[in-house]
Amino acid sequence: MAERRSGAAEGLARLSEWADAHLSLLRSLSTGMAVAGVLVLARSVRMTTKFTSALDIPVQFVEKNVKLRGKLHHITEKGLEVEHIPISIPFITAIQRKWQSKGLLLVRLAGVELAPSGMAWLQQELKPKQMIWFQLLGREDLALECLVLGQFLSVCLNEEILRQGLGRTARIEGLHHDSRLYWKLHKRLLRAELKALKKNKGIWKEESYSERIRDRISNNKFVQTLKQFVSWLRRSI
Repeated sequence: MAERRSGAAEGLARLSEWADAHLSLLRSLSTGMAVAGVLVLARSVRMTTKFTSALDIPVQFVEKNVKLRGKLHHITEKGLEVEHIPISIPFITAIQRKWQSKGLLLVRLAGVELAPSGMAWLQQELKPKQMIWFQLLGREDLALECLVLGQFLSVCLNEEILRQGLGRTARIEGLHHDSRLYWKLHKRLLRAELKALKKNKGIWKEESYSERIRDRISNNKFVQTLKQFVSWLRRSI
């Protein structure tokens, strides 16, 4: 019995000696765990924060193309007015609700130029208070350029509008023109538009081929700039 006690005491002594010898390491580990805990808490706070303005959203969220959830309130010519619904964590969310402000995010369909029929389609398909998801692609002033997804993430409204011939493809604002993501998404939108074009759906049914070509040429920025230059040249002469 005495031998066992002596062995236990010796083991405890060795453990104490090891702890003394590696005190700095233990302190570093405890500090690291504390820092990690703070970072996890900070990330939780950001993910549970209710954004009421496009300027409130961290740059990292936009750069990483984070998906956010929201409740639709209005459909306007400027875009969708959405109330952001953040992730709910009981303790953190309860504290945040006391100081969170009210406001709606302006969400635009990235890469899509809506036709009047497209606006009517959105008003028919989307109901007030409906939950939607929107993936951040860019931020222009107070508006968010997004891929807007249905409640169950199965339908991308940007593509569906083009597929139904209710709009035209446009530049995706907020993304670098030479980035891989830009061209990946742009090709998706072009394929959706091409389906409507082949089936003569929506706006493509209303215009003949020659009218479409003439419209595209007249809306081309280079052609518009050239016309302005010729007009200026005539006035100068």
